[in-house]
Amino acid sequence: MTLHHGAASAIALAAALAASQAAAVGLDRSNQDVTAIFEEGNVLELSLGRVWPDISGEDGEFALFPGSDAEYDDVGEDFLNASGSLKFDVNPDVSMALIVDQPFGADIMYSETPGSNLGGTSAELDSVAATVIGRYKINPNFSVHGGLRRETLEGSIRLEGLAYGGLSGYEVMLDENDAYGYVLGAAYERPEIALRVALTYNSSIEHDFDSTETLGGVPIGLLPVTASGGLDGIGETKVETPAAWNLDMQTGVAQDTLVFANIRYAEYSETLVSPEFFSLATGGQSLTNIEDNYSAQIGVGRRFNDMFSGQVAIGYEPEKDDLVSPLQPTNGSRWVSLGGAYKANEQVTISGGVRYTWLGDAFPETGTPDTARASFDDNTAVAYGMSISTRF
Repeated sequence: MTLHHGAASAIALAAALAASQAAAVGLDRSNQDVTAIFEEGNVLELSLGRVWPDISGEDGEFALFPGSDAEYDDVGEDFLNASGSLKFDVNPDVSMALIVDQPFGADIMYSETPGSNLGGTSAELDSVAATVIGRYKINPNFSVHGGLRRETLEGSIRLEGLAYGGLSGYEVMLDENDAYGYVLGAAYERPEIALRVALTYNSSIEHDFDSTETLGGVPIGLLPVTASGGLDGIGETKVETPAAWNLDMQTGVAQDTLVFANIRYAEYSETLVSPEFFSLATGGQSLTNIEDNYSAQIGVGRRFNDMFSGQVAIGYEPEKDDLVSPLQPTNGSRWVSLGGAYKANEQVTISGGVRYTWLGDAFPETGTPDTARASFDDNTAVAYGMSISTRF
């Protein structure tokens, strides 16, 4: 049993469009996908996705202001996600790839409503990562891969509303910071049936942000002291992006038919954001509270003819504690995706995909002990993606 190479690569490319995550483990956006290193030959690929979350909730029974029943519409803002890769063979046993992606992100904004629990709260996180990765084929069945990743992050968080008490109006700006980590992995393959099982470890990466804390627009940082004796609000905040494991699998099950699966586990419990003043005011608490979790996806791809291939996949992220950070007001997800690829000629393939996600219900919380402040339910997200690859 064999699978035509054009079908295998086109199907894998279409499946990769699901990387434009509407809701995934923690702050994931790209799943830190490195499967470009397994493409045959020399390949340049560019991808672009857009996500439209539909996330809304209300204070409802949790309202702190008498008579208030604040509603929060469009809490999750639309966002773009771009990536690109360049893979080439050095010799029959050694290959290299440069992968650029946006691994993490957040775009949360609660509408400002006087007397509401959370109105005005927001979070924004932008990231870019460049990974240089190499692969060595030990023999036709076994290979190892690894490389270096440079990660750039910047963001801001604002707390607003009655639920935050004296910290309502608090904001921290995290200036752009670069830091480095690594990637290690191994794979087993049987090319005659398009079988591949690849396990990849992504190291955690620690960022040291110059951060500016304000309360009601007034700088409140602890150090340094200005010449006038005041505080300029500038300090340092350490944030660690999570270590993660990716398991990517595929196998041919019939002529021109491929089954694939992906599992990702990320250790987000180590991703804490506790700027100097905020930490002092809250006894060392973190602005974020994300649990370790995994996501899983399984799908099937089919080559219909020499030009067209398609795929369908379903995915799942389990629910955890219903009480969640207001900066991530969902709890688990389920999704279905459809993708297709058109082989324009021997060099160029154009792919596209759509993904629909059902987001799990959740209760944003604040305080110690954790106390529900709002409810979010029946939320969804839609993602579209396109990709173009060329062989040379």
